[in-house]
Order: sequence, then C-alpha cells, then structure tokens
Amino acid sequence: MSTLTIRLPDSTTQRLKSLAKSRGLSVNKLMEELSAQALASFDAETRFRAMASRGDPDAALKILDRLDAQRAG
Repeated sequence: MSTLTIRLPDSTTQRLKSLAKSRGLSVNKLMEELSAQALASFDAETRFRAMASRGDPDAALKILDRLDAQRAG
C-alpha cells in the first residue's frame, strides 16, 4: 500500500472531513471510495470509446446504460 500526500484548500479539507464523518468513514476510506468511483468511471469511458471505435453501437449503448445505473445508484 502506498501513501499519497495531496495539498487541498483548508475549506475543501474541512468539507471532506464532514462528508466522511456523515458517512461514518475515515477521510482515508472516503478518499479510497471516491478514487474507486473515479477509476470505474474512467474505465467505463475507455471501454466505451474502444467499442465505439470498432463500430459496435449496441454494445456501447449497453455500457452507457450500466454507467447511468451506477451513477444513479
């Protein structure tokens, strides 16, 4: 496991701490979850673009439907 240091404005840090507390999480766990969501979204977009470039619109639309469902849930 790695350690990552980031610089954030104090106001952002406080908001993240409040969000983590409201979800019953540590800030570390919150950042882990937010990172996983961002990476999942990036991976889905990458797969969509690859399929779109191969000209498979039905498969691409299915990915968009799953992505929409993930963001809604």
